[in-house]
This record gives sequence, C-alpha cells and structure tokens, in this order.
Amino acid sequence: MKTIHNQIKFFQILFFGIVLQLFYADFVFAQKLPTAVNINSNSITESDYYTRIEDVIYGRKYGMALTLDVIKPKKSPNGLGIVGIVSGGYYSSHESIGPDFYKALIDRGYTVFAVVHGSQPKYQVPEIFQDVKRAVRFIRYNAKAFEVDPDRIGVTGGSAGGNLSLLLGTAADDGKRNARDPVERMSCKVQAVACFFPPTDFLNWQGLKKLHILGVDKPFRPAFDYKELNSELNIWLSVTNENRIKELTQSISPIYFVDSTDAPTLIMHGNQDKLVPLDQSEAIMQRFKEAGVDAKLVIKEGAGHGWKDMAKDMELFADWFDKYLKSKK
Repeated sequence: MKTIHNQIKFFQILFFGIVLQLFYADFVFAQKLPTAVNINSNSITESDYYTRIEDVIYGRKYGMALTLDVIKPKKSPNGLGIVGIVSGGYYSSHESIGPDFYKALIDRGYTVFAVVHGSQPKYQVPEIFQDVKRAVRFIRYNAKAFEVDPDRIGVTGGSAGGNLSLLLGTAADDGKRNARDPVERMSCKVQAVACFFPPTDFLNWQGLKKLHILGVDKPFRPAFDYKELNSELNIWLSVTNENRIKELTQSISPIYFVDSTDAPTLIMHGNQDKLVPLDQSEAIMQRFKEAGVDAKLVIKEGAGHGWKDMAKDMELFADWFDKYLKSKK
C-alpha cells in the first residue's frame, strides 16, 4: 500500500510540475507577444501599389492592445520606414488610417507604419506620447522582420499627430538599458520629421497661459485633464496642483526640448489656421535656428487647419525624407 501511495504521490507531483511548466511557458509567451511581429494572414490586404498588414500589436496596456498597420510598397521598397501618427485632437482609431494619404511616400519606396495610440477621452497627452515612443521602439526592434533600416526612421503627422511627431524629434530617449522588456531597451529617436500645423508650446498660446483645463477648447479637454495614480487609494485622480500641471504641460510642448541633436524637421502650416496658430510653428523654428538644427517652415498661403490637396504636399515630405534618410551622415 505504501508503494502504491508513493507512486500516486510521484505522479501527482509530476502532473502538477508539467502543468506549472506549461503555465509558465504560456505566461512567458504572453509577455513576449508585443515584442515579436505577430501577423495574422487574414489581416493582409493589397492594392495596386502596396501591401497592407493590419493590426500588428506593438504593445499592451491595462489589457488593451496597441496596434499599427504596416503599409509596404509593392515596387522597389527602399528599406526605410516612416512612422505615420494617426491622431487628430488626440483622437486615434484604426478606421482613420488612409493608405492613399501616404501614396507619395509609398511611391518613393518607403514602408509606412500607421500608428494608432491610446485615444482621448480615455488617455491624456503625456501617456499618448509614451504610446508612440513604444511604437518606434517596437519598429526598431523588429526592423529586420519589417525589412527597414533601424537607424533611419522618419515620422509624420498632422495637428496632434504633428505635435507627437515633433516630440519624437526633440524629446525621445535612448531606451532603458536594463529593462526586462527588450523592446524598452531600444531608442525611440527618429532621424527626420515632416509634419503639418503642430502645436509646439501649450504654455504660450497666442499669449495665453493655458494651465487650466477650462482654458482648452471643449473637444480637446479630456486630452489635457491630466491624471496620476494615487498609490494610497490605488485610483487615478485628476492633477490639480498648478506646478505639476505646468510641468506636465511643458513635457508635451516640444519647443522646450529643442537642442542641437534634434532630427531635421520640416513643418507645413497654413497662415489662416484658426485652430493652431501659425506662430506655434514660427516659434519652434526660431528655436531650431538658434540650436543649429536643419529645419524649414513652409507657409501655405490662404490655408486653414487642413486643406484639400494635403496628400499632394506629401511630395515635399518625401523630398525631405529622401534628403535626410537615404544617405547616412
């Protein structure tokens, strides 16, 4: 009886050991899912000039997947990548991705990564910036699989997407060397920026100090209703301390990060823009000039916040990326 009991005990231990190993393997695999490229064949679509891979997961937060689409040219890919930030008023959705908008880039051979970030009203700009940084790290980590050069990545976007593009060009970092997640060890810096009508200084908006949420236009208020975790209550609470509000507002204003190491930057802005004043772009251009950064402002005469032929103006962006990405300095 003792021998039989010992055998049963042995098999129980063996069984639970196997279950534990399988659980651990599943856990490790799940943790690594956002690290490696995970492509579902059902998510691949094609047009005359590109192949599109939809909903590639570049990260996860609070149980939510962060995704990007890979839009690859069918003819003569040049091995270079452009991050297209899908964001307007800090709203971001997969449905807003328009591959034809990037046609000028795709025709030049660029692979476009259309990045969807955590959207307002759920998320605020400081956290949204972390999402797009994660996307660049992910693309760089998987550059071989995407067949792009990890050391030559550009970024583009308009309005909120322009603001996030400039933040990547001025306020990005080299990654965390000792991070458990290998993606987080990657740099999120880009090597060239081309964007439309970006906010650059939220602390100075036509002479107004916009420190309070009520000073922000209604559709955009949730993106600036900063929240931080209260560790004692384990709950997210709105930030009310004015000094902290100022710090967070400055952290999403690229003008305060300009220095000589910034990526070459092209901005196009309409001189009749009533939403994001032209002086936002003019102010950061002055800072770029003072820092010795290669930068250019193209003023669109008579244009407001967006215009009908914006896709055609992407040709100028393609020229800019050709100049600064096609040959290493």
